[in-house]
Amino acid sequence: MAWEEWERAKAAAAAGGDTRMRLNQAGSSGSPAADLVVHQDDLGAVGHEAFILHGELSKKADIAAAGAGNEASGSTMRAAAALKSHHLGLGSELETTVEMWTSQVKSVLQACAHISNHLDYSKKLHAHDDTRIAADLSGRTGPVPVSVLNEYFK
Repeated sequence: MAWEEWERAKAAAAAGGDTRMRLNQAGSSGSPAADLVVHQDDLGAVGHEAFILHGELSKKADIAAAGAGNEASGSTMRAAAALKSHHLGLGSELETTVEMWTSQVKSVLQACAHISNHLDYSKKLHAHDDTRIAADLSGRTGPVPVSVLNEYFK
């Protein structure tokens, strides 16, 4: 963002006079009654993309084992070892780079797995809750007591 653009944005915000947070507002008019809506198809798509990203990333981002074949370490780590054996500082730096990269890739893989698994779990849990609530409410005759309804809103 250019400095002039930032100054225009600040002036526009100041001219609006409304300095409250608006993060919890949703909907076309920003009405307080609006709420976040997520459909199960949306959750499924996000979980599926996280699953695909996990698979692709785990196959293609492992530079530590790149070119390993049957050997214990990949070509990048072998290059680092060779540079270190010749007393070149680049070897240690390359080794550190591979270790940092591997650590970061593992973090992203863990996040993808968490997203995918959590969304699958949430979807199943809410489907189970919906089924239980429907069964509870359909088995009653007459209006449902407020005390029973109150349990669903906790």
